[in-house]
Amino acid sequence: MTKTEVTQLSYDIVGCAIKVHKELGPGLLESVYELCLAYELKEKGYLVDQQVTTKINYGKIEIETPLKVDLLVNETIIIEIKTVEKLLPIHQAQLMTYMKILKKPQGLLINFYTENITKSMVPLINEYFAKLPE
Repeated sequence: MTKTEVTQLSYDIVGCAIKVHKELGPGLLESVYELCLAYELKEKGYLVDQQVTTKINYGKIEIETPLKVDLLVNETIIIEIKTVEKLLPIHQAQLMTYMKILKKPQGLLINFYTENITKSMVPLINEYFAKLPE
């Protein structure tokens, strides 16, 4: 993938999140928004994996962990869904860690407990994004 393709995919994901938020509003469980966002993305033809378990390499071993990524779209962008009053730095740190472990170039931290998805959503990129061609 290129940086442009990742950016376009991110834009499409946010559009789907806005649609879900407009229809459902704030106040539901994260799992409900996850199911609805996954549905919207699949309807657009994207490959969506839900509750992806993560493995970590520690020393010379690979460890199965209880860590799960909410959504992984087209094997490229990780979506971490929240329904909290305020996003905290730990939420961004969690997403950055998932991106590093899974070696994905972009993550979207989407809080559905808000009036405006685009104002509260946090897009994150890392060194894997920087290495992509334009």
